Amino acid sequence: MSEQERQPFLSVVIPAYNEARRLPPTLTRVKQYLSEQGYTAEIMVVDNASTDGTGEVARQTGVEVIEERRRGKGAAVRKGMLAARGQHVLFSDADLSTPIEEIEKLLAALRAGADLAIGSRALPESNIVVHQPWHREMIGRFGNVLVQVLAVRGISDTQCGFKLFPRHLARRLFEAQRMTGIAFDMEVLFLAQRWGLRIAEVPVVWVDNPDTRFSRVRDGLDALKDLLRIRWNWLRGRYRGV
Repeated sequence: MSEQERQPFLSVVIPAYNEARRLPPTLTRVKQYLSEQGYTAEIMVVDNASTDGTGEVARQTGVEVIEERRRGKGAAVRKGMLAARGQHVLFSDADLSTPIEEIEKLLAALRAGADLAIGSRALPESNIVVHQPWHREMIGRFGNVLVQVLAVRGISDTQCGFKLFPRHLARRLFEAQRMTGIAFDMEVLFLAQRWGLRIAEVPVVWVDNPDTRFSRVRDGLDALKDLLRIRWNWLRGRYRGV
């Protein structure tokens, strides 16, 4: 059997920090769905130095666990994406705000010719089952204006935690990634656009989880600083492979 034949069709990478309570139903749902598909898949949880036994809870479900010292969500996602063995690699948030079933829309976008596909909550066809509080939605819209100006043009939603990459492009993009915080999505999409890759923004179902770890003040300021760093890194030629 060749290496490609042994390679899973899909890897699902889930970063997790203190997710011992939310992970079991998430992993049960993901495993059940993938078991019903006609392709092979692997699930990889990146335990971002949790203190509540997240890693052990994940191992008890039979999935692979990768340990990461707590440097930020971006660092955890990067470690998982680079360790993934699948022909396609999906990054999904641990709360499964975008249901795993939406993967089929992203796979269809790749089959239609896109280089990578990202879930979006901001398109007219997106199905927002439960909205964020109005103030978070307004902050998100204002933030997207800054993202459009400073980094990623033409993308309505850079922050939806549901993105699919062919493995060879995942390795190229995430090896170049430098941001370790929440701006990693913007950085990866920034690089994809600079490399001329075709990004499909796909409307998805999305359910807001009120138990969010996002601080609109602290994380918003950190993201703004990282956006400026991305532009500075680009101007200084600090991205490998560009």
